[in-house]
Amino acid sequence: MSVELGTELMLIRHAPVQGDGRVYGRRDIPADCSDTAAIAALRAALPAPDGIIHSPALRCLQTVEALWLGQAAMPEPALWEQDFGAWEGMPLADLPDLGPLAGDALAAHRPPGGESFSDLCDRVTPALSALAARGGRVAVVAHAGTIRAALALALGTVPAALRFEIAPLSLTSIAALPGGAYAVRGVNRCPS
Repeated sequence: MSVELGTELMLIRHAPVQGDGRVYGRRDIPADCSDTAAIAALRAALPAPDGIIHSPALRCLQTVEALWLGQAAMPEPALWEQDFGAWEGMPLADLPDLGPLAGDALAAHRPPGGESFSDLCDRVTPALSALAARGGRVAVVAHAGTIRAALALALGTVPAALRFEIAPLSLTSIAALPGGAYAVRGVNRCPS
């Protein structure tokens, strides 16, 4: 079944980070854009966007430049990754064990001084809704958390969106339909 397309949000997770084994949600660390074959495959799989929007994070800007060198792109501050507060910069091995949390509890869990995934969704949803109202194809280069927030918007449920794994340089496509509905057209597609 085909649906009438109002806006297609082409959500792309940034290239892999030059990580140091620490939590990097709001840390502004660079991307590793050296896999030119993967970048070329993703570029070839994307239809030409009518607009390019990105998180202000360096890793997102570098990914935009690798995919669309010289094309105009606009930063959107609301698209930053989740703020992990006191956990930012902490070695991944030292993160506290939260034990088994139900989806609602996990979505509501807020690291000390940070934001929960539900908070992230509340921050990102207005920006995504505004982009969905534009029409055409909008490329959004952002973070795994931001893309999960878009899936929460499309699915109408925040906890379920936490079940999605979002790989670096992957494409998630969401159609914004007339009347405010959404259709998930593909998740975590890696053309390479």
